[in-house]
Amino acid sequence: MDTVIIDGQSLNVKLTALVARFGYPVNVADEAFDRIVASRAVVDACVEEGLVRYGITTGFGKFCDVVISREQNAALQKNLIMSHACGIGEPFDREIVRAMMLLRANALAVGYSGARPETVQALVDLLNAGITPVVPEKGSLGSSGDLAPLSHMVLTLIGLGEADYRGQRMPSVEALAAAGLSPVVLGAKEGLALINGTQAMTAVGALAVFDARKLVRNADLAAALSFQALGGIVDALDPRVHALRGQAGQETSAANLRALLEGSLLTTRQGERRVQDAYAIRCTPQVHGASRDAVGYVTDVVERELNAVTDNPIIFPSEDGSRVGDIISGGNFHGQPIALAMDFLGIAGAEIASIAERRLERLVNPALSNGLPAFLTKDGGINSGFMIAQYAAASLVSENKILAHPASVDSIPSSANQEDHVSMGTIAARKARSILDNARTVVAIEILAACQAIDLLDASQALSPSTRAVYELVRSVVPPLDCDRIMYPDFEKAKALVTDGSLLRAAEQTADVF
Repeated sequence: MDTVIIDGQSLNVKLTALVARFGYPVNVADEAFDRIVASRAVVDACVEEGLVRYGITTGFGKFCDVVISREQNAALQKNLIMSHACGIGEPFDREIVRAMMLLRANALAVGYSGARPETVQALVDLLNAGITPVVPEKGSLGSSGDLAPLSHMVLTLIGLGEADYRGQRMPSVEALAAAGLSPVVLGAKEGLALINGTQAMTAVGALAVFDARKLVRNADLAAALSFQALGGIVDALDPRVHALRGQAGQETSAANLRALLEGSLLTTRQGERRVQDAYAIRCTPQVHGASRDAVGYVTDVVERELNAVTDNPIIFPSEDGSRVGDIISGGNFHGQPIALAMDFLGIAGAEIASIAERRLERLVNPALSNGLPAFLTKDGGINSGFMIAQYAAASLVSENKILAHPASVDSIPSSANQEDHVSMGTIAARKARSILDNARTVVAIEILAACQAIDLLDASQALSPSTRAVYELVRSVVPPLDCDRIMYPDFEKAKALVTDGSLLRAAEQTADVF
């Protein structure tokens, strides 16, 4: 397993997923340590000379005018972490917390935060040892950064709070001891450097983007199966049509569908059976493409944030050789860029699910399905077939509509109105993740329904080569619905194929799926 090297400049969504989800080890680049040392020297000089600088020799938030003595600095940093660990609710998934740790270490590696090298290394050591702090998922306003969740992360670093180690939840101090690690005693500014940033919302967002990129491709697969089951008209996929609009995502989705349908005996041409298909079929490239473009935009925002300095104050080492450089209080911790992007990602995912459910409705509704049996069952009446499968998908689509309401338009002042505009970015990211999970389920149900329709048509051999490979993979884990059975395990199995990329790999044996 390769080691992921963090340098504060080159982290991306894929590398984040490799560390957070798949356990890749992490090291800090030597040149990053050089920058960390340089910024730390400024903090040390500031403390030694007794300069008044926010978060280094002062309190926090509304207490920014309270000067803290050098002797009180260690207590200041520890108290900051303990007092700010006010998370609420169920813990974040392990992969989210691992992403938070990676992102925070990478942000410190940029070299403008003033943390000590040994503190950055200790955070990386937690990752590599498999110690995962228990971090409640609620409690962040998204500005000043993700204070509450990141404080829970740092509790484990300093030997407080709880952590997961080898599948067991235990006091952090026990987890550290079991892994042969020691708690960190935070120095000046380090508590603030570790928690004043956007790493919780960005961690959720990075993994959501990783999954969304697979989702839009799987949605094209699902649409290609439904297209054939319904005898869709391929003229609507003509590249000339999509070139005239010039929307990149639309052109890509149309190209995907053409590749996926190449060689099919089930598609039709304009005027053979119908002049036009319904929008859920005909406008698939336009809808999928818009969501694809949205995911691309969000990816760019997230990947910039992965390598950003998002704490406060920011430490600028001197360029003229003096010990104290510039220490500037700014607002890079404000989560608005991620908040807006996550709201957009949620909307994009909701639309993928929405049009998938409409295709599913056309498959099960005898008034719309071009001759397929009602609810995709041979013996309707005694059997309900896919009737309630469509209900379940519709419920997820409706839930997504509620979740897609933007969090970023809300703000509640905090810290005695010192922090009077906040982003709610972490809420936006959590909502986007839930929407995408619902969308994966809806797409999986559409795929099952389309495969069932193909069976009822006795047409699996007439499928295009790429979709036949997808069909056969589905049928290797979920048999046809010959009569009613408990269906939720089928949904879970199909969703697993969507989530882990298996269906994409099957299709890519004979077609390029972008």
